[in-house]
Amino acid sequence: MGTPPTGTEAGFRLRSIAVPAYGPTVVAAVGAGATLPVVALTALDLGASPSVAALAAGAALVAELFFAVPAGAMVHRIGERRALLAAGAVDAVASLAALLAPNVAVLFVAVFATGFTSSMFLVARQAYLIDAVPYSMRARAMSTLGGVNRIGLFVGPFVGAPVISAWGAQAAFGVAVVSGLAASLLVWRAPDITAHHEEAERAQAQTSTRRVLWAHRRTYATLGLGILVIGAARSARVVLVPLWAAHVGLSASATAVIFGVTGGIEMLLFYPAGSVMDRFGRFWVAVPCAVLLGVGALLLPLTHTAYTVLGASLLAAVGNGLGSGIVMTLGADTAPSVGRSQFLGGWRFMSVIGGSGAPLLISAVTARVGLAAACVGIGGLTLLGTGWLGYWVARFEPGRGDAGAR
Repeated sequence: MGTPPTGTEAGFRLRSIAVPAYGPTVVAAVGAGATLPVVALTALDLGASPSVAALAAGAALVAELFFAVPAGAMVHRIGERRALLAAGAVDAVASLAALLAPNVAVLFVAVFATGFTSSMFLVARQAYLIDAVPYSMRARAMSTLGGVNRIGLFVGPFVGAPVISAWGAQAAFGVAVVSGLAASLLVWRAPDITAHHEEAERAQAQTSTRRVLWAHRRTYATLGLGILVIGAARSARVVLVPLWAAHVGLSASATAVIFGVTGGIEMLLFYPAGSVMDRFGRFWVAVPCAVLLGVGALLLPLTHTAYTVLGASLLAAVGNGLGSGIVMTLGADTAPSVGRSQFLGGWRFMSVIGGSGAPLLISAVTARVGLAAACVGIGGLTLLGTGWLGYWVARFEPGRGDAGAR
């Protein structure tokens, strides 16, 4: 079920690798969180129309889809540590360009470039944790990685708020400049624990990224389609909840409170989710995660007040929180020893393509038959996809014959 970790189980504690493993991720996420609320506002200030401003706000997500596979190839070619140093530098330079952007075109290119950073950090950190953590604690390590990323995104707007208050919305990109440089500094000072694996891999026959992806096409076409369902359901929730809240007449502040409460619930669940995966298996997190996300979407059209919208959102948030790290854990479980980073880049692509496609589907269904139908459609598709997901997660669990079949 993947590469044997370098770390040994006896006496191992996650806190022993907290700074090198999670420090760069949470620092980079603070910068991303500070800028997320202001990309569209900055575009409007630079003269963009609302539609163009929305496109600029989504540029980073599109870039994650574009950069997922190249990120895996780059980590494989230059190594995890140097890839992370490059990602932090790109993030700082791109954020500086956004900070000083004189027009919308420069802002769009800068925001697009930050998508490279996100893909690189997640792929490289997965590779690091596979080596650093014993298999018996892998899920907890991966769910913690997802959790600290969410913590950084949650804290970021609060860090950016006083900067925005003093110098305007565009100044929030200054926080991202500092966070990118700080993340690179943490990587530079940390030990290069993946060097041994990378040296051993280079000593073996090298293969192209295309060949690695083709060799593991069965994994992508089975378990990979299952994690696509999770990515789509997560992305849909972020779109559907604010749209439905506005549909039933809730204020922007009420919607913000709903997001704040649900975000807090998600952050509380990431470590318990990893513990369940390590103790009882990946199935017992993957399936409840997808089911609760699907049911939450199905219940939204039945809500008409702030409290009922919050209730449906909390149900989905519990599912999303339980799923912290599930996609990365399954990717780590199925990653080969040779071409590991290249495989993880393809795995990241499968997750992101689901997240990118859901908003497009919601837009198309809403335009044709209404928002309620979009909620029901997404919820129904998620529940249907849960059957596929559950079947293949069970087949790829340790001890099953299919686990080694790629």
